[in-house]
Formats: sequence, C-alpha cells, structure tokens
Amino acid sequence: MTIRSTFVIVAILFAPSAGARHRLARVDTESVSRAFRPVDVVVRPATQDDLGALNDVYNEYVVQSHATFDLEPTSLEWRQEWFGHHGRRGRYRVMVAVADGRVIGYASSSRFRPKPAYETSIEVSVYVAGEAVGRGVGTRLYRSLFAALLGEDIHRAYAGIALPNPASVALHERFGFKKVAHFTEQGRKFGRYWDVAWYEKALSPA
Repeated sequence: MTIRSTFVIVAILFAPSAGARHRLARVDTESVSRAFRPVDVVVRPATQDDLGALNDVYNEYVVQSHATFDLEPTSLEWRQEWFGHHGRRGRYRVMVAVADGRVIGYASSSRFRPKPAYETSIEVSVYVAGEAVGRGVGTRLYRSLFAALLGEDIHRAYAGIALPNPASVALHERFGFKKVAHFTEQGRKFGRYWDVAWYEKALSPA
C-alpha cells in the first residue's frame, strides 16, 4: 500500500470566520452543553469504528480553514489506510476524545519523513470539532498522546502550524515545543498564501 503525500498542518483551536464558525458548529445548544463538559470527555486510543467520525472532524477543517493544506476532503478509504500505519504500541498512535458517545477530536503521532534515518522523529497533529473548541479538549488529547509515547524510542516531535493560529501556537508552547523555523507563503489556499511555522519538542528516547 502507498500513503498519499499530504502536507498536514496542525489544526487546534483554529478561530474561523463567523460564517465558518456557524458551519463548524452544526449541533443544537442543548447537545453542546450536555456533551462537552470537560468531566464528560473521555480520551482513549482510536479504533476502526472511530474513523468515520474522526474523518468528519478533519474534513471540516479541510473545507473551512487554512489549518490543513489539504484542498479536498479525505475519503474514508484513505483514512483507513492512514490508520493502518498507526497502532496501540510504537511511535505512531492515534487518540480520540469522545463525548456523549461521539468523537469530538483526535491527536496523532505519525512518521515525520519516509527515509529511515528520520525514524526517531515524529510529526504530531491535533484536531477538535468546531463545537468543542475552547473546552480543553486539545490539551487533554495531547496530554494523553504524549503519556502514551513515554518510553518509545523517539528523539524529537515536530508540529507544523499554518499562521496565523495563536491558539495552536499557545498549545504547543504549553507542551514544551519551541519554534525552530518560519517559512513564508509556503502554501496557497482560499486564494491566498499562508506562512508556516515549525515547532520542535525534545523527547527522551527509551
């Protein structure tokens, strides 16, 4: 199998336009207040059964924001293939946040580059459903992901952030990431160019 080459930019707590916020939050007020109290959110390893909802969370960002540089929604078939390169052990994991029985966000650690010398580096991403943004879901996802990776042979974690995205920058800095690169106008989406900052976190190897 081959994995599609995709430039994924971390999308966490992205603040879309007013119209986009309306489209991202297609749930009624009662279900939001019921489903997304922090105490009600469970973070656990993802399963095959989560992939449809997980893919829906991601595709909202594809359509509505510059936080990912995908231009077309990803298919469930592609997502299943992507998930096949992750597991419950090893460097490459996927964690989901679940509230009221449905996935409201996920975080992943994936291969940074295909060449073998890069194997001790990972790229991390986190995406939260629009209606759950600002409720600490991203923090809980990253906390669980990095806890799961303790003891793995990982030297560095990297995250790419399409700018501006101050909430994502703040989240990564809170988890010890440092800015190591800034590329100007690296991607074009929605008829304009976007800068990308890369952040690095040192991890202890096994």
